[in-house]
Amino acid sequence: MSPESEPRRNASASLRRALAVVEQVRSTPPERGGTTLTELAEGLGVNKSTVLRLSVPLVEYGLLTRDARTGRFRVGTAALLLWQSYLDHMDLRSVASEHLRGLMRHTGHTCHLVLLDGHDVVYVDKVENASTVRMASRIGARMPAYRTAVGRAILAFSPDDLVADVVARGLPAVTTRTVTDPRVLAEELRRVRERGYAIDDRENEPEVRCVAAPVFDHNRDPVAAISVSSLVSQLPVARVRRLGPEVAAVAARVSAQLGGRPADAPGAGHGAS
Repeated sequence: MSPESEPRRNASASLRRALAVVEQVRSTPPERGGTTLTELAEGLGVNKSTVLRLSVPLVEYGLLTRDARTGRFRVGTAALLLWQSYLDHMDLRSVASEHLRGLMRHTGHTCHLVLLDGHDVVYVDKVENASTVRMASRIGARMPAYRTAVGRAILAFSPDDLVADVVARGLPAVTTRTVTDPRVLAEELRRVRERGYAIDDRENEPEVRCVAAPVFDHNRDPVAAISVSSLVSQLPVARVRRLGPEVAAVAARVSAQLGGRPADAPGAGHGAS
């Protein structure tokens, strides 16, 4: 080993240990009020003086803070700034893109990514199987949220006042199967929260079925939805029910990449049930 490589090796080992310190502090349950020096030393298998040496630059840069009274370490504000920077550079469509393509290859049906804009959903990405019948949906199109699976997947976990506003604007029918009764819509939103996905059975288009699941951000807010859609003849009801958990699993993976996870169903949008 050359003389120049030894310092680099030592620096790399120190960096790994310093990152391990941050990780241990981060993983400490909040109710414990931080991590003690002894806990860090025991967790890393090093002596306290080593932990102190590693913690100095971490505290200086704000990745960690140390309580002057208790001596416990907590995650610092610089970690939040790094996280916010990550989120600022995160593009939902690019994150979801490969997941949509994988879902299309797995199901053989058209897959969509939508965002909620006011009381409507806006289609921001679409992946089709060239060998199947093409769907009429297009990127940039808007649809009322109440009558689409993607819209209800988002509404089910949205604030009560948003759902109330949607209902107040009216629920006009576009097919004979469109839900127009607020009580029926409320029950459907409850079922979406319970099972984790929504179903549109010819409610928005006469010959189309769709199953969708919500995508959550780092605040656990529903920011989008992913769906699988096809003609009734190609997507029987039994198949829709099998697809539901699969679509929900894909949406959960997208959520995870956004730093999010599903909201607790009992606490989200409960007033709509």
